[in-house]
Amino acid sequence: MHLSFRLSHHFLGVLPLLATCIQAECTRQALLAAAENYVAAQIKGTVDLSSLPAPANVAYKENNADKDIKSGVLAQPLKVEYHRSTADTVACASYTELVATTPKPYVIGTQILHNATDMSVTLIDTIAATTGALRFDAAKTLQYFQGESWPALAASAQPSRELLRQTIDAYLDMWTNATAIDAIPWGTPCERVEGAAHVTPCTSGAPRGGSKTPNSMRRYVIDEVFGSANVLCSFTAIGNIPDSHEVRIEGGKVRYVHTITLSSMPK
Repeated sequence: MHLSFRLSHHFLGVLPLLATCIQAECTRQALLAAAENYVAAQIKGTVDLSSLPAPANVAYKENNADKDIKSGVLAQPLKVEYHRSTADTVACASYTELVATTPKPYVIGTQILHNATDMSVTLIDTIAATTGALRFDAAKTLQYFQGESWPALAASAQPSRELLRQTIDAYLDMWTNATAIDAIPWGTPCERVEGAAHVTPCTSGAPRGGSKTPNSMRRYVIDEVFGSANVLCSFTAIGNIPDSHEVRIEGGKVRYVHTITLSSMPK
């Protein structure tokens, strides 16, 4: 009886620690579910994000600037015709790419950052391109995206987190480093979508240095399951321009590149 009591007492003492460990787990399922709720909110044009869950005063960044969420693109109802999300359990964040062609066209890339302890949203970080952005044509972008295939990769075929990070960094370094292009594992075929431009092979028109200002403010979401690395950044190599770049790696090689680039810093 005494031993049983001691074991029970010891087990009860472990429960709070066990509960903390469970609460601290950041799962793909939770990240992707929150991303789906974000897309639903964008369709409605609502800033009530309690379903994510996100507090009413959640930090919101749009095109690299802090902004009142009530005056951002999220407050506009959009007819979302395409969306795709990835999840990064290390950073406890997701990335969602979506396209709307009517009534107002947008191509949007959004990272959602979570508190790993309770999965509450701490930041919604959006690059939102519309008419006037670099090579912008939402209808053509939609067409290109719908022609792609982004299935989950088998565990044995997933690229490492290190390869994904190295590849996306090397891609963004091409504007300042003449040899960065050679550090990228280009695939065949490889397709690059830049707004209305569909480029293949991906090396066509790629830079070999020339700028002295590295692309900065890099924020990463890396998903080995989908072979994806996304970076939101300031495209400072050519100007203070909000930008999103994403690569997809299949079989150790770059298969797709997506870019969302504004033409200038919004005022």
